[in-house]
Amino acid sequence: MTREDFIKHVEREQEALRGFLLALCCGNKSNADDLAQDTLVKAYLSSAGYQDKGRFRSWLFKIAHNTFLNHKAGMRTTESIDEARTLVSNAAADAPFEHQALYLALRTLPPKERSAITLFYLSGYSIKEIATITETSEDAVKKQLSRGRDKLKERLQL
Repeated sequence: MTREDFIKHVEREQEALRGFLLALCCGNKSNADDLAQDTLVKAYLSSAGYQDKGRFRSWLFKIAHNTFLNHKAGMRTTESIDEARTLVSNAAADAPFEHQALYLALRTLPPKERSAITLFYLSGYSIKEIATITETSEDAVKKQLSRGRDKLKERLQL
């Protein structure tokens, strides 16, 4: 992949990447931006091995997901939404943002469940695609989605 091709792909997928990472980081824009930057550097350094099969976004999200899992700041989970609320300051997440309650609830999920929920519901990936991105089985993704949904229902009282 040429540098110009990489830039075109990134320009097309940058907003989706930032949205994905913002959800994984539970609304913490600073962490999401740091992860996005790390992801793009890793992707660029690996771009010679990328085979263009029309799945640049999946490839990029796979790198982003692994970067998220390796990033210690995004791994902190909480037991309850109240605990998450005390950890999140107004500087870390935009308080009037319409998805604040969801971000607080996502923060209570373990990283793998958070990733599965985010990829499925917020990014629109299929279970098979999520299994590829997260390098796990489809059955594991189904379990993560089921557990994550159950926990979110309980915490959001839906």
